[in-house]
Amino acid sequence: MTKKKMGLLVMAYGTPYKEEDVERYYTHIRRGRAPSAEMLQDLKDRYQAIGGISPLAKITEEQAKALEMHLNKVQDEIEFKMYLGLKHIEPFVEDAVRQMHQDGIEEAVSIVLAPHFSTFSIKSYNGRAKEEAEKIGGPTIASVESWYNEPKFIQYWTNKVKNTFAGMSEAEREKAVLIVSAHSLPEKIIAAGDPYPDQLKETADLIAESAGVKNYHIGWQSAGNTPEPWIGPDVQDLTRELHESKGYTSFVYVPAGFVSDHLEVLFDNDVECKIVTDEIGASYYRPEMPNVQEEFIDCLATVVLKHI
Repeated sequence: MTKKKMGLLVMAYGTPYKEEDVERYYTHIRRGRAPSAEMLQDLKDRYQAIGGISPLAKITEEQAKALEMHLNKVQDEIEFKMYLGLKHIEPFVEDAVRQMHQDGIEEAVSIVLAPHFSTFSIKSYNGRAKEEAEKIGGPTIASVESWYNEPKFIQYWTNKVKNTFAGMSEAEREKAVLIVSAHSLPEKIIAAGDPYPDQLKETADLIAESAGVKNYHIGWQSAGNTPEPWIGPDVQDLTRELHESKGYTSFVYVPAGFVSDHLEVLFDNDVECKIVTDEIGASYYRPEMPNVQEEFIDCLATVVLKHI
């Protein structure tokens, strides 16, 4: 029996591959406006603080390849061919769609490596992919819009949180709090009815309930450097506030809006949040990110198969 061929479009934010890429990458994020020398240096300094460059590019490619391999292993009706499309650096989303078209792919399924829907992220990725496909005459693309409440995703974080709390002393557990976070976005999305904040809340509720954690809060991180207000509270401010008002001395950070080790986790959490916990004399915990762990790749495969 001949297998049906289907494109697997895996989309992600993208990151510089080397230091020389930082300026053009940052310029693309800023929609063609070059960053000031000060802004550029600040970004380079943050990359230096995590070892010189983000591991995100390598991890994203590994995740995409692992997903393709897993999908072709767990079923035998469809042969998936993976194409990687990035938002802010090559290969761009449009590059991946054009390659699918050139390869004769007529049908594809797309998934973004971010669990929560927002007009700023998922809608933008899927819109770009479908617009390019329509422009060049295919393929038709079935898009995954969110997977924030996928049971296997919740189970991944449940296991990590349980293990983290189990590794604490009883005294630590009594004064421990879980902070579930995602990338902040401009506050104006709330007035527009964007489901992003509600989806993060549901993720946090599900993880806390499944892990048996009563003390938990939602935080936001990595807000942009713009004059407009962004969704809060910021995780660093929240850490200080919870320590002062509730007396928590152990903080467990779950950046559930992200799926990889990258700048926002390795710097905004592991450097900046840890500076705060050190200042207040509290313990810092941040469970392992999904990256290419088998249970996470299986989660993504389950999501993809539900959408074809």
